[in-house]
Amino acid sequence: MTGKTTGYVSIMLVTAILGVMLAVQFRVVNRVQAGVSTDRAKEIVDELNQIDLEKESLHHEISDLNDKLAQVNQGQSEAVKALESELEKVRLSAGLVAATGPGVEVVLDNPEGGKGNGVFIIYAEDLLKVVNELLGSGAEAISINGQRITDTTEIRMAGSFININTKRVMPPFQILAIGDPDALANALELPGGVGDYLRSMGIVITVKKHQELTVPAFVGN
Repeated sequence: MTGKTTGYVSIMLVTAILGVMLAVQFRVVNRVQAGVSTDRAKEIVDELNQIDLEKESLHHEISDLNDKLAQVNQGQSEAVKALESELEKVRLSAGLVAATGPGVEVVLDNPEGGKGNGVFIIYAEDLLKVVNELLGSGAEAISINGQRITDTTEIRMAGSFININTKRVMPPFQILAIGDPDALANALELPGGVGDYLRSMGIVITVKKHQELTVPAFVGN
C-alpha cells in the first residue's frame, strides 16, 4: 500500500471515529434535554400529593387520639375524686375522722345542789332526745363529752351513770354538733320542744352557736 493510500485510510478512520463520537454526544444531550418524561413527572406529583394527604390524615388521627386520651385522663381523675369524696363522706358518717365546722354547743347539767337522783338526774333517754333532735335538724357530726356519736353508738344507763360507746360519762354533758347553727339552735329552742321539756324536768340546758367547732373522731373498736 502506498503512502497516499495509507493517508486516505487514516483520514477515513478519523472521520468515522469523529462521527461516532458526535452521534453519542448528540444522544446524551438529547437525554439530558429531555429529562424526566411528562408521564413520570405526573406520577411523581401524584405520589407527593398522596403522601401529603396521608400525612394530614395521620395528623388528624394523632390529634383525635390525644383528645380521647385527655378525656380518658380527665374521666379517670374525676372518678378518683368522686370516689375520694364518697369515701370521705362514709368516713365522716362512720365517725372515723374529726369534723370541723359551724355548729352548736349544748350543755346539760343537774341543777345546782342536785343530788343526781329523782327529777334532778339526767337520763340516757334525755341525751337521746337531744341527739335525735339535732340529727333531724341536719347535724352532720355529734359528740357527747368527747365521745363521737355513730350509727352503732349506744347511750344507756349503767347504774347511776351513763355509758356512751361503753365509756362512762358524767354531767355536765357537753354536746357538740356540726351543722347550720341557726337550724340546730332553733330546733332545740322551739316552744314546747326538747329544750322546754328538759327544763320542765329541772335540767339546766344552755345552747350556744359557734362559727367553728370540732367534733372528735370515734376512738374504739
